Amino acid sequence: MTCRKIFPLSLLFFLFASTFVLEAQIPPAKPNPLVPGQGAQGKAGCSATEASACTEAAAKILPIVMGASPLEENLRRLTDEIGGRVTGTPQMAKAVEWGVGAFRAAGVDVHTEKYTLPVTWSEGDTKLELLGPVKFPVRLKAEGWSPATPAGGFEASLVDVGYGTDDDFARAGSSVKGAILLVHSDIGSTWADLFNEYLRPPTIIEYAVKEGAKAILWMGARERLLLYRHTNSLAGEIDKIPQAVLAREDAMRLVRTVAAYPGKVQVRFDMPNKIGGPIEQENVVGEIRGYEKPDEIVILGAHLDSWELGTGALDNGCNAELVIEAARAIKATGLLPRRTIRFVLFSGEEQGTIGSFEYVKAHRAELDKIRAMITYDSGIGRVTGYSLGGRRDIEAGVREVLKPLESWGANNHTYDASFGTDNFDFLLEGVPTLVANQEEANYLPNYHAASDTLDKVDMRELKLHTVLAALTAWGIADRSEPLGKRLSRAELDVLVKETGLDQQLKSLGYWDAWRSGARGRKP
Repeated sequence: MTCRKIFPLSLLFFLFASTFVLEAQIPPAKPNPLVPGQGAQGKAGCSATEASACTEAAAKILPIVMGASPLEENLRRLTDEIGGRVTGTPQMAKAVEWGVGAFRAAGVDVHTEKYTLPVTWSEGDTKLELLGPVKFPVRLKAEGWSPATPAGGFEASLVDVGYGTDDDFARAGSSVKGAILLVHSDIGSTWADLFNEYLRPPTIIEYAVKEGAKAILWMGARERLLLYRHTNSLAGEIDKIPQAVLAREDAMRLVRTVAAYPGKVQVRFDMPNKIGGPIEQENVVGEIRGYEKPDEIVILGAHLDSWELGTGALDNGCNAELVIEAARAIKATGLLPRRTIRFVLFSGEEQGTIGSFEYVKAHRAELDKIRAMITYDSGIGRVTGYSLGGRRDIEAGVREVLKPLESWGANNHTYDASFGTDNFDFLLEGVPTLVANQEEANYLPNYHAASDTLDKVDMRELKLHTVLAALTAWGIADRSEPLGKRLSRAELDVLVKETGLDQQLKSLGYWDAWRSGARGRKP
């Protein structure tokens, strides 16, 4: 059972009561220093010297978000009506329209920005048929962006290669050539387990291709026959070898069968995936311009796309709606930050953060003035703070911004840096990044799975997260001083090594692009 800290009703009552007290303490006749032309323009906002601006913002944002709002209905339309949203599909196009409409309804200026997705992909009728000596049905789903099998599929022997370690492949020997490989997994229950599902495959795929295997079947890491989809191609291109994920119980039955009949289990594998050419896609960008430094920017983002076995509620529809709701709340307060806040819904995240990478490339000329990039991408588990991407220098500023909500327990930050969501290319460019650290809650059991549906979303938790996200973005945008500088390439080289990000880049095949400057700040 996952341990979650629940906010009791008494605490919510206290928060609302505090809000009214805070608002009552603000003299109504006093000029608002947060609006251009009113008050002292040099006033420090959300800083150690004077945090009252963030206190005021929190007091105004909280009742707007926690009260009646379009959040739940917006999310219902995205998930129940549009459904799963694979980048490059008609559903993704509908999701972009949804995002534009929701920003406009919130009174927030909005536009879309185009980029090219290298290829489109969708799954056909994937089948694995056992030809003998034992036969039983096997449930499976294609890995995203996996190549199709030849028309009609092919027959091959099934070879168990354990966990795909060097020793496992040594034991399999020459039997790998021309075979379909079955790779084991452990049950995933932690964030580390999930990261391992992405970090293990590249080496196994490389060996399988080198030794002439015909396909790879991955044992699912979830029980109860739950099917889900990942991708092991992290650049938006078709992978090197056909791959599929098997229902865990069926895969374990196959393991026992191969052990009982070594060298004798034959299968027919047919995976007629549909693959198309390049297609234009869009990110959705809302904006509230700053009154003093409009060319300096704070980004609050989340990815709008999802896999399609479920309806993409936890990953990541709830946080796409969080971004829109945070924009609505900030706009509704009437408070204006010093700097511009951009609210970005990225597409292409599930194919290797393609949409955010393209955004970074398109906006390279202004990266020196992007003061922070904030990302939410882990469902509705309680937020404990932010992962600061190795940047200890920005922690004090983040803590000051969140001080008005200190009692929420969301001001405990970490310094890790990793791949996995849309902050990635901003981090590699030296921009300060904040990724919400969240408890697992019900995220991992439903991740990319058929069970990722609207009923899994705790709306109260989502609203609390929206308050945190809105205050974080507004507070960083309103500080008198930038949260932190953009790191040089030399400083990034040190950060990448100190955080262990270099090993991730090597494992995932990004290292050469990083070293050459094709991805990240140029040397």
